[in-house]
Amino acid sequence: MAPQNSKRPSLSGLCRFRSGGVLLYVLFVPLVALLLMILTVQPLSLQAETTTLISLPDGTYTIEVSMEGGTGRASITSPAVLTIKESVATVQIEWSSSHYDYMIVDNEKYLPINEDGNSVFEIPLPGLDTEVTIIADTTAMSTPHEIEYTLVFDSNSISSENAFPLIWPIVRVGLAALLLCAVVIVIVRKKRKEARR
Repeated sequence: MAPQNSKRPSLSGLCRFRSGGVLLYVLFVPLVALLLMILTVQPLSLQAETTTLISLPDGTYTIEVSMEGGTGRASITSPAVLTIKESVATVQIEWSSSHYDYMIVDNEKYLPINEDGNSVFEIPLPGLDTEVTIIADTTAMSTPHEIEYTLVFDSNSISSENAFPLIWPIVRVGLAALLLCAVVIVIVRKKRKEARR
């Protein structure tokens, strides 16, 4: 009875298998890490219970604002533009009228930042999720009148006007991972060619 010839993997075959395994590992790990980062990235909508304004990076955001008071004829634009610079938050209040010539917030007087169109004011963000009393002076009547309003800024509505800065770090990590994979592929192929010689 003829002995059975058991096929044993050649040394070159083992090398190719191991090189392929290392290559798959190097490709798989960075891609999985990148996928996890994308899935766990903080959404653009920032929740108030876990995020404070001071913790937000400098940039331009929007925030929903509601208003009560006055005669009910005037309104403000919502969402409002929220700007954070060096941990200081300011918000732009745009009225539905061009007849507001100043606002008083926390006993500080603020003038419009525009000359044409509806009156726009930039004021420090006075608070979140709570009623804030402000005074706005209107010249729409025969004589100027200071009118008291109540504003509420909704922290749950804060969102970024530009999503790219928040995603850019993930893009950089992904590009670095792909570059690393490309370098490893070149090195492995070079070693395999040298082994065949």
